[in-house]
Amino acid sequence: MTLRHFRIFMMVCDEGSMTAAAEKLYISQPSVSQAISELEHFYEVKLFERLGKRLYITQGGEKLLNYARHIINLFNEAEKEMHEIKEGGLLRIGASITIGTYILFDIIKKFMKLKPDITIEPIVDNTTVIENMLFKDEIDFGLVEGEVHSTDLIVVPFMEDELVLICSPQHPWAKRDSIKGKELEDAGFILREEGSGTRELFESVMASLGIKWHRTAVMNNAESIKNAVAADIGISVISKIAIKKELEQGELAIVELEDLKFKRRFSFVHHKNKYLTEAMKDFFKSCSDI
Repeated sequence: MTLRHFRIFMMVCDEGSMTAAAEKLYISQPSVSQAISELEHFYEVKLFERLGKRLYITQGGEKLLNYARHIINLFNEAEKEMHEIKEGGLLRIGASITIGTYILFDIIKKFMKLKPDITIEPIVDNTTVIENMLFKDEIDFGLVEGEVHSTDLIVVPFMEDELVLICSPQHPWAKRDSIKGKELEDAGFILREEGSGTRELFESVMASLGIKWHRTAVMNNAESIKNAVAADIGISVISKIAIKKELEQGELAIVELEDLKFKRRFSFVHHKNKYLTEAMKDFFKSCSDI
């Protein structure tokens, strides 16, 4: 049995005749008659008594009518809910730490002006954690700065980013115009934790150039790293967008590197099987326009 059968049956009950039901539904009277016959055959219950030119619903017909109305109402509610999800609803967004700390909420603010009815649940963690959450369907999509290693995830870049070498204003390198990459040999770096996109890029570039270095400390957020570098505990490589305030206040210094760069892209990431709602597409557009 289909929803069409139930809709025709309900209309016959409401109109009291197959002819009137056919006119209301803009279908032929034989099509209505056939649908009612198919229902009676399927349930093996007579739904109407035909006395003269009038139809009288049977006890079995009354019971089926209650179910038919309930089924159609549930279907209509489901369609309404799905439409609301398509147009709005909830977005579960995962963001890696640099994006989540420095640009995510600017994107959300811009997006919510366009879509004020959408609820947003942001989660900020490192790239590896965000990638794992995508596989568990714990978030709808991610905004990450690190490399994504699974071919089951779709990666769409939306913004360029550059990591810069920072030190305290008291560090000898702060007074120099630039240094060479080889001068980083055996320097003590304050790094992000394993699984961080920033850490992965730093290690990859240093390894590709054969530059040896050692770890002074490991911290899981940019603010702690900036404070440690400002206290002259070590040096670090960090996203340029994360140090704007500290540069203006003279708390940190950028050290120009003559022969190496730490470049990367921020990306919108989702599982290849994830259905992209209109809200998700609109959010990605907000990312691209930032």
